[in-house]
Amino acid sequence: MSIKFNSNEIRYIALFESMTGAMVKDCIIDEENGKVTFVVKNGDMGLAIGKKGSNVIKVQNAVDKGVEIIEHSDDPAEFIKNLMAKAEFRSIKVLQKENKERTATLVADNTNKRIAIGKNGQNIERAKLLAKRQHNISNIILK
Repeated sequence: MSIKFNSNEIRYIALFESMTGAMVKDCIIDEENGKVTFVVKNGDMGLAIGKKGSNVIKVQNAVDKGVEIIEHSDDPAEFIKNLMAKAEFRSIKVLQKENKERTATLVADNTNKRIAIGKNGQNIERAKLLAKRQHNISNIILK
């Protein structure tokens, strides 16, 4: 599945890559919550963050929004774990049905479920969007 970026996303990606040296695989601009999420190439996380978070701070000041960085992984379960880094899960299973539809099931306690869902469901919605775009996962179920 190829991702089509709008002109704003392309500008943010170019700015992020030039300021950090990290390669961006995906970008989501959340105007409602004043946040930009970048998915960086596996192994580029340290480059993206910079020494003591200096690159993140530079990019935040340049875009005047909060910046979130997620490390990509070719393994769908590992990618979901990276998406939901603030929450801890007992298990993450990605299943593919006969119709080729993929679903991820995450098992967590109530505290970690709340963290995974986030305020007004913003964390889980962002995770669903990125999981769909990166690994063609149609749904994430929290148990």
